[in-house]
Amino acid sequence: MAVKVKLRPEAPAARRSSFGRSLLALLAAVALVVMLVVGAIAAYFYHKYQGVVDARLAAGPLFAPVAQIYAAPREVRPGQHLNSEEIARELRQAGYNAQPELGTFHLDGDSITIKPGPQSYHSTDGATITTDGAVVQSIAADNGATLAAYQLEPLLITALSEDKGRSKRRLVTYNEIPQRLVAAVLAIEDRRFFEHGGINYLRTAKCAVDDLLQHHMSCGGSTITQQLARGFFLSPEKHLTRKIAEITITFQLESRFSKQQIFEMYANQINLGQRGSYAINGFGEAAQAYFGKDLRQLDLAQCALLAGMIQSPSRLNPYRHPERATERRNLVLDSMVETNAITPGEASRAKAEPLRLAPLNVDASDAPWFIDLVHEQLVQRVGEQALTTSGGLRIYTSLDPDLQRAASAAVEEGMVHVDELIRKLHRKDGTPINYPQAALIALDPHTGQILALVGGRNYGSSQLDHAVAKRPTGSIFKPFVYATAYNASLNGASFGDGGPFTAITKLNDDPQDFGTNGQSYTPGNFERGEYPGMVTAATAIEHSLNIATIALAQQVGYENVAALARSAGITDVRATPSMAIGTYSATPIDMAGAYTVFANGGVRLTPWMLASVRNNQGDIVSDFAPEGKQVLDPRAAYLTQSLMEGVLSRGTGSAVRSLGFSAPAAGKTGTSHDVWFAGYSSNLLCIIWVGNDDYTDISAALTHKLQGADTAAPIWANFMKRAIKLPQYSDMKSFTAPDGVTSVRLDRATNLIADASCPLDYTLAFLDGTQPQNTCTQMSESPQSLVDKLFGRDGHPQGQAPPDATRLPESDEGASPPPNQPKKRNLLQKLFGGGNKQQTSPQQPPSPPPQ
Repeated sequence: MAVKVKLRPEAPAARRSSFGRSLLALLAAVALVVMLVVGAIAAYFYHKYQGVVDARLAAGPLFAPVAQIYAAPREVRPGQHLNSEEIARELRQAGYNAQPELGTFHLDGDSITIKPGPQSYHSTDGATITTDGAVVQSIAADNGATLAAYQLEPLLITALSEDKGRSKRRLVTYNEIPQRLVAAVLAIEDRRFFEHGGINYLRTAKCAVDDLLQHHMSCGGSTITQQLARGFFLSPEKHLTRKIAEITITFQLESRFSKQQIFEMYANQINLGQRGSYAINGFGEAAQAYFGKDLRQLDLAQCALLAGMIQSPSRLNPYRHPERATERRNLVLDSMVETNAITPGEASRAKAEPLRLAPLNVDASDAPWFIDLVHEQLVQRVGEQALTTSGGLRIYTSLDPDLQRAASAAVEEGMVHVDELIRKLHRKDGTPINYPQAALIALDPHTGQILALVGGRNYGSSQLDHAVAKRPTGSIFKPFVYATAYNASLNGASFGDGGPFTAITKLNDDPQDFGTNGQSYTPGNFERGEYPGMVTAATAIEHSLNIATIALAQQVGYENVAALARSAGITDVRATPSMAIGTYSATPIDMAGAYTVFANGGVRLTPWMLASVRNNQGDIVSDFAPEGKQVLDPRAAYLTQSLMEGVLSRGTGSAVRSLGFSAPAAGKTGTSHDVWFAGYSSNLLCIIWVGNDDYTDISAALTHKLQGADTAAPIWANFMKRAIKLPQYSDMKSFTAPDGVTSVRLDRATNLIADASCPLDYTLAFLDGTQPQNTCTQMSESPQSLVDKLFGRDGHPQGQAPPDATRLPESDEGASPPPNQPKKRNLLQKLFGGGNKQQTSPQQPPSPPPQ
């Protein structure tokens, strides 16, 4: 029998429960797939960037030690204007007490005791320096012996650029970072840094939403670890995959390093702006760049300023935008109050502080052209590989930071004056003005040590170093002609009237042809100058007379002049007539070395920059000794120097006196296409060059030719006035004559020995026995002198400059004799007439220097 079963319909609730389970299962499956996909992607990125991190770490330390460049040690001497607190300040800057391995000091009122450490540049020899509060009184060694001088620890200038991007950094450890700087960075950048695992998830999510809604990647929110990951391993472009890579690398860093290590890397890596052509990376470099301090010396306000700049170093640059920087600094201080890092009172006091920035002068602080030359010399002597693989060499140089600042300031101010002259004199013809470049070399004339070097107007604009660019030397070459004549006299040569060469030997400055090998060469003096006929050697060099100088070179022999110049380091000179007036080229550094011949008793010193290379423990890798060679008799050197003292007192260089530099000095102006000034005191030699990069005349398109006296001499005077205010150069003394040389006071009108009846006198140096014997009141004892004066055989009294020659413009190599030049009338012609008819000489076109 069949049984019928009647099925009841499924309840709606059961159907819904089944659907829900199915949906949940589906969602779970989708979630699992998503998780697997995300996990796979995460695993891919983790593995990929683990390899990137591994490769970066395997390549060596994140911050390979770079060579540190140190200045020359400052020498302290009794009598210097220096007190114990100033000495202590410099030792602190060098790292004493903070780094006992370098050294320590103890300040006790006006006395300071210095103890160098095992890693000091010096040996362990210490000293006690006693002052009276303003002047150094005495220096005693550890054993009580009196010392004539003591050298302080050299100061760190900078580090060599570590990459082609011209970045600099001064590495610091976490323990060397002021805790208030750590607190300032955390307060404004990442308050939970020591608590989170590398990512601030809430802030990151909020930023992601904001960026999606606003369609650009501008929101912040990155932690310190993320910033570090970004800076070391990723490009600066913002996109989604880059953010994933950043987070992946962040996890890598958090798993490998402690929080202190991460912050230390961050503190050395973070970019904090630009100085000249160099990027400022890390707090250590920034402390020096912005405040001129070691990082450990920063106060609360300065820590807050650096922490605030992290957000936007360019927009918050305190030099360009002090108001923005101050506002941001104060915001950081408020944030530090919120995190209980400081009290409201401390914040208020810090807000009241001015910025107190170091002077903005890349040339002064970093000496960039100097550092570039040091690097080139290191590569030549040590090798590029040794510089990068020796674990951080210490390079000790010749630089004086104080003098470098003076040099940079003098060039900067001087070129403003030059630009004004050019603008004032430029013809209004619509042609563009070509503003010239400049170079300054300062060295110790008795050691050859390059103390300061400026290679151009602005290193950020051009890194071309004009201090090593060869340029025609112009009239600063002329002293070598006169030195050759003195040297020849010492070897028995005779001149003029058959006697030895002296400062009052007569030279012919009338137009004449010095052509050789059938080629005419008729140089002239400066285009506005005169042709005064027979003049004394002193007058010829004081007023930079071209023709008289070439005439002297012809007498002593062009080859002899060239030989002396080459031995002094001017190697491109050739034995031609035009050589005598500086048509051949040399670098400013070459000319600085050449002038040591006059300043250093005839000994030529090779300019040097490198003193010693040490490893990071202070052990000597290589020391470098100065090179010197006697190339001129000391008497000839001094006699030439005496002539150059006259250039400053009575000649083309007298501008330096009118500008206020009054210390004993000797020098020479130079004018060709470029302008020069070369001069020195008893303890400092300086060469100034100004010229155009395209080798055009700096006076091109001007209504008046600029001279060395107009342009280079004021820069030299500015620099020397700044230098003499520094303790180490304040004792500029009179020059000391060697045995066999006598200085004599002469009457200007007669060039005989001056006495009470001859008030207009001046001083010249002579080899013993060659000086005049009669006084100016004994003219009757020399009948010939009276005849000469009456009949004008020399054109004017012996040694007296023409009536308008007290400020004769400097000679120019390219000038030619003016046509229709009148001859001067003698005394009888003036009294009785005659001789008024102008005597003309044939006009001759200027001839090029013989090749």
